[in-house]
Amino acid sequence: MTAADQPGGTPRPRVIVTTDPELDDLNSMLRLVLYSNEVDLAGLIYSSSQFHWAGDPAAGVEPHRWPPAGARGHIDQAVDAYAQAWDNLRVHDARYPSPERLRALVKQGNILTKGDMAEETDGSRLIEDVLLDGDDRQVFVQAWGGTNTIARALLSIEERAKRAGTWEDTYRAVVARTVITSFGKQDQTWDEYIRPHWPELELRECATMAWGYFARLVVRPEDQVYLTPEWMGEHVSSVGPIGAAYRVWGDGLQMADGFDDEDYFGIAGKTQAELETLGYRVWCPVFPPGAWISEGDSSNFAMHIDNGLRNWEGPHFGGWGGRQALSPTDPREWVSGLAHDALPEGMAPVETPFGTTVNDYAAARWLGAFQRDLAARLRWSVTPRYEDANHAPELTVEPGVDLAAAAGERVEVTLRASDPDGDPVTLGAWEYREAGSCEAPATVDLSGVTLVIGIPADARAGDAIHVIVEAVDDAPVPLTSYARVVITVA
Repeated sequence: MTAADQPGGTPRPRVIVTTDPELDDLNSMLRLVLYSNEVDLAGLIYSSSQFHWAGDPAAGVEPHRWPPAGARGHIDQAVDAYAQAWDNLRVHDARYPSPERLRALVKQGNILTKGDMAEETDGSRLIEDVLLDGDDRQVFVQAWGGTNTIARALLSIEERAKRAGTWEDTYRAVVARTVITSFGKQDQTWDEYIRPHWPELELRECATMAWGYFARLVVRPEDQVYLTPEWMGEHVSSVGPIGAAYRVWGDGLQMADGFDDEDYFGIAGKTQAELETLGYRVWCPVFPPGAWISEGDSSNFAMHIDNGLRNWEGPHFGGWGGRQALSPTDPREWVSGLAHDALPEGMAPVETPFGTTVNDYAAARWLGAFQRDLAARLRWSVTPRYEDANHAPELTVEPGVDLAAAAGERVEVTLRASDPDGDPVTLGAWEYREAGSCEAPATVDLSGVTLVIGIPADARAGDAIHVIVEAVDDAPVPLTSYARVVITVA
């Protein structure tokens, strides 16, 4: 089995990350290294955004919310913490890459100003090399900050191909294997360069509220506990070097030297009024010391974790990274804010501080499972014996997860679930109607290990029905594995 393969031979998603030094990018990077066994990382690249840039003295541009020269960047901080935990992590999964492997992926991209793409950088060259390396696998190039370093790589590809007379073939090859994911559009380079020059390149815009500073507005009542100081303290902040590096409210830390009127998250014991008196612009409510702050960019890579939800296979599939719907103005752009899952009884869309109404249940519905999984992996990082930690159940579906059936037919599959730790496993199943395309609901009946799915009698040829199977272990912090059964109406 190669490092790029999952058990069973399924290739792991290939991922490049570009990121700016926001505190939530650090938190997302710390989670990412804990999931580096689940994806094939191909690059970890510093980049700028409209919120953070390093400055360009030659052009008279001062740094803006950027760590001082010589400071350890947030990618390096995460890899440093990972290096201290790697010996334990690889006990729980031998696919965890070595710290040296991760360090070799860390590059400086275009960081001088907002939208900087004037010159090639080590980071842009790495992206260019991966996109042109002849590997047939899809590459997910993620923009946790601006898209400018990605834009510089694409510009270099375009310039070289046009000089060589190979532009049309190169364009087709890159478009066929490249998906860009982003948390919004944090500089001008998508609109000004990428879309005009690469009109068929797919963008999955995965900004979610559930993983950001305003998570508490959209998270289910039963999942609010996972954002509290008590839960974060027990399961994150106190657990090893990776947990210790994770930013929480009132931790005394800052993103950069000097006064930043938006960086009040590390200050403990001050009310909003007191912070405003000190000159801070309090755009996010204040929470108790030790509480969750944000992990906004985790929706980018959460789509690519192979937990059985197959989230990366289609932007409309949905999973731990949320779900996207097609933009009405761009046939190659998919947007999280347009994907609205039916809210549970008692929940309603919320009014945000920005004057908009949001239903982010497509992301929020998974938060509890993803947080519990984080807690388990942090526990791995300090547990040198496999049998002393909890691991997710193993789940398979026979005869498979991609099936075909006629309208009105009943499809029967058999579920096989086991737990590596010997814990009892509870099975559940439900139709993910928003991910499918059938107007009428299917019937989902689970009896023991037999799952029967009834196709609606009026289903049309080509309709897809998505059924999510869940296997949950009986552990103090229960873990969930999934299988997504997709039935295409024949």
